[in-house]
Amino acid sequence: MGFVVTSLIFLLIGIIASLSTRIFFNKGPSANLFHLTLVLTSTTCCWMMWAIVYLAQMNPLIVPILSGE
Repeated sequence: MGFVVTSLIFLLIGIIASLSTRIFFNKGPSANLFHLTLVLTSTTCCWMMWAIVYLAQMNPLIVPILSGE
């Protein structure tokens, strides 16, 4: 549940950021494409970093060793 909800939040942030760059930084077709590429790449990279960290905690590779005391 948390993975889906947070992924939707990242998607919403990406859409809002894309629309705001389109509205506030309208400098021409090539600049708009560059801004859109930057926004989508940064949103995707942030989501991937969060997803990797989140999923790594579900099934850790190194199991904690408990002391026998």
